[in-house]
Amino acid sequence: MSSQPPKYAARHAEHFAMERRDGVLLLRMHTGGGPAVMSLALHHAWGEVLREAGADLDNEVLILTGTGEAWTGGLDPALLDRPPAQRGEDRYDLYRDGIALLRSLVFSVDVPTIGALNGPGYHQELALACDLTLCTPGTVFDDTHFRSGAVPGDGQHLVYQELLGLKRAARMLYTGAGVGATEALELGLVNEVVPDERLLPRAWELAAEIMAAPRATRRLTHAIVQRPWQRRLVDDLAFGRTHHLLNT
Repeated sequence: MSSQPPKYAARHAEHFAMERRDGVLLLRMHTGGGPAVMSLALHHAWGEVLREAGADLDNEVLILTGTGEAWTGGLDPALLDRPPAQRGEDRYDLYRDGIALLRSLVFSVDVPTIGALNGPGYHQELALACDLTLCTPGTVFDDTHFRSGAVPGDGQHLVYQELLGLKRAARMLYTGAGVGATEALELGLVNEVVPDERLLPRAWELAAEIMAAPRATRRLTHAIVQRPWQRRLVDDLAFGRTHHLLNT
């Protein structure tokens, strides 16, 4: 088994740890070695790293995960403390980079993807839009934007509508009610719920099963699996993001 990080790993080391084994790239977000803190810099970095990983022909399967017991560990306080004038200046960056989160995953990555959700957090849509999604028993899925006075249009809403259906998604968006791991499995949000210590081993196992198929078969199957996401993003992503930022 060969293990070597890609050449661009050092460039993204502030936000992502990378490990590559026999064509399978594990991309683990972090902040200072712990759970990732959502910030303007991380928003921007996600789009960049996914585009670069997608362009790397040495990557044949991509695993996305977080660090510790949370997919993300909270918001950067600087996002909340910005004066109104600065928030206005940041709005376009939030629009551009928020769009890039899902767009880069769905349109720039041409290989099978596995989301390994290691707990609750912001922007779980990245893992939920992967071809296969695993989560730990402590993972909770929710969207609390509306409950806090914001429009729930930053991307999570779109994934809920696609995977849960309109009525279930509307209930989550209006109430902020959370869905636990067991219910998420029953509703079709995730493929498997696995113990914390088995999350990444199971992701590697699934990646190995995928890698057993011919290269063209892997990549063309991914194209079929991702086609509904491409349609959904073209139709709805910018619309939702724009409405979300109107009162941010």
